[in-house]
Amino acid sequence: MRVNILLLSDFERYGDRTMKDVRDREILQHLRSARAATVAELAEATGSSIATIRRDLQRLDEAGLLRRTHGGAVMSEGDAPFATVEPVNREGKERIAQAAAATIHDGQAVILDVGTTTLQLARLLRGRAVTVITNNLAIYDVLRDERETHLVLLPGDYDPVYRSVAGHLTTESLRLIRADHAFLGVSGMSPQGDLRDTTLAQVPIKQAMLAACDAATVLADHSKFPGSGAGRIALPLALRRLITDAPLEGPIVESLGRRNVEIVTA
Repeated sequence: MRVNILLLSDFERYGDRTMKDVRDREILQHLRSARAATVAELAEATGSSIATIRRDLQRLDEAGLLRRTHGGAVMSEGDAPFATVEPVNREGKERIAQAAAATIHDGQAVILDVGTTTLQLARLLRGRAVTVITNNLAIYDVLRDERETHLVLLPGDYDPVYRSVAGHLTTESLRLIRADHAFLGVSGMSPQGDLRDTTLAQVPIKQAMLAACDAATVLADHSKFPGSGAGRIALPLALRRLITDAPLEGPIVESLGRRNVEIVTA
């Protein structure tokens, strides 16, 4: 067995880096357990100052290891299993879904994207005389036995992480569809108002959904601001509304305002 011995001189040379590594592990371990935490909670958990934790969260967010939120952080959902993400901030997602459901009229055709907030919306559409088009298998499970609801399940390659289908078949099928409204989930939204996704394979699907609808609404809880992700989707003309669960401020509000996108706080 190889044993590494760290001497006092090593701490003097690498102390700052070592302490950062220790804090990083403690922060990520705390978030893996709690899924979300405030800056104050993380400061207490690591024995660090508020200012130090804020700098750490900025650095870890830029590295894609977590996502900063107003006053705290959540685990990055990019590779998190659907069942792990679904319970996180369920109350906020339910409020967002209720506001979204109020904009849907009987007889309409709607596209529901992957994600746990769109799942909450699907639950509110039980018994509604609407057509639901989706690549979300969790939504399929919710609506498959509903007699009043016309359910269209898009084809594609199964993705067990997102509990959805994706790929060329999915995007091509969307070209044959026209819907009244599309409801999109995102990994985040940049200060400039661009939609972001941590999974590049989802980008062409979201673009196809936006092209297949007359109007689009983004459903995003407070953990998605500020947003991150290598996948970028420029705001389309079809985007009419953003529904979230906490007030937004700063450049993103100005960016959406210039594009006449309504911000609804549920």
